[in-house]
Amino acid sequence: MTTDPLAETKTRDITENPVVISVEGLKKSFKIPLHRVESFKERAVHPLRKTEYRELKALDGIDFEVRQGEFFGIVGRNGSGKSTLLKILASIYRADAGKVRMAGRLAPFIELGVGFNHDLTAHDNVIMNGVMMGLSRQEAANRLDRVVEFAELEDFKELKLKNYSSGMLVRLAFSLMIQADADIMLIDEVLAVGDASFQQKCADVFNQMRDAGKTIVLVTHDMAAVESFCDRAMLIEGGHVIEAGEPRDVARAYLKLNFDAETPRQETLGFLEDGEVEDDFIPGVDIQAKLIDAWLDDGAGERVTNVEIGDPLRLNLEIEALRDLERPLFTFQINDAKHTQVTGFNQTLEVEGPGDVIHEGQKVTISGEIVNRLTPGRYLLTCWVTRNRETSERVVQGIKLFEFVIFGMKRTPGLVEAEASLNAKVAGSNG
Repeated sequence: MTTDPLAETKTRDITENPVVISVEGLKKSFKIPLHRVESFKERAVHPLRKTEYRELKALDGIDFEVRQGEFFGIVGRNGSGKSTLLKILASIYRADAGKVRMAGRLAPFIELGVGFNHDLTAHDNVIMNGVMMGLSRQEAANRLDRVVEFAELEDFKELKLKNYSSGMLVRLAFSLMIQADADIMLIDEVLAVGDASFQQKCADVFNQMRDAGKTIVLVTHDMAAVESFCDRAMLIEGGHVIEAGEPRDVARAYLKLNFDAETPRQETLGFLEDGEVEDDFIPGVDIQAKLIDAWLDDGAGERVTNVEIGDPLRLNLEIEALRDLERPLFTFQINDAKHTQVTGFNQTLEVEGPGDVIHEGQKVTISGEIVNRLTPGRYLLTCWVTRNRETSERVVQGIKLFEFVIFGMKRTPGLVEAEASLNAKVAGSNG
């Protein structure tokens, strides 16, 4: 993969800064009832029935440190335990075991807009929330204009929040959040607020916070934000830290984890009315061959259903001829999720023995690497088997092989990344 030169310019040396957040052996479990009591009648009929529970380990031994002035990212799939961790750091939950040490004044922002009274105006809500954040009433009032100006809501500050749109609410909440005078900020999923121009304003604010030396812990699913803002990051899965360190490495591990856990969809392969797959054949053609097996591997022999952007597609294919295939040609076609053909290539076969023919019952093995210029997304690989190529009597049969996913950070427009060798020169002279 090519590296992003912009990502390298944000690197800061914070290794000598003091530790302001220290987490050791943190554990948290929840009890989930196996039998739910639906009515008073059920409770009355079975008054002595004991409720049984199963234990859900949300966090199972978490260790990490955050240094002063560091922008630290926490990522993970839904249910991984990251939000539980943030709530323990914010003292909303009590940990079952482990230690949490913090140095500095904390401002948690677990969910934008929590604490708003929708029957009050934006003016009153800003004053009230400012006081709740530790400001005096006068300080909160002095910051009112800054809040509504940043949120672009000057004309609506005397309007009750119940009449606000959802976009106006999150803009107001974000604008209020950045007014907090705190040493450490805990932020959960607040970057995708408002329209494109407001999101850029939010990004500018986060860059200003980094430059000002704020310590920020950000929980997010946005890997672009992790790479853009964070000095370090960690990936949580099943209550455990499974990757920690450079944001780019953690982002790649997160994307790989997501797609490794996802089974490629089969609905695009065509189903019969009884629900059985139609043998992967494309209907309406004369059957020439059948698919034995087809897969991608990771270079070490392990089958994969997803490939990182830029890594080669290592194809393995076995097909059995159902009749003699004279002068065969194998054409491979890659379509995207919208069924648009993205790219393709041809492969002829050198058959052992006299004549350019694959006899009925013989198996064909095709393997090798395909240069991968696909951008992230889901794709379908199809093999078209052609008999009697180069003649008017040729017969073509399509076999749908498999779906696969390209994952990673999209850095180019379109469906494929083009190679270019260009020169840019300035013509003429000044003056």
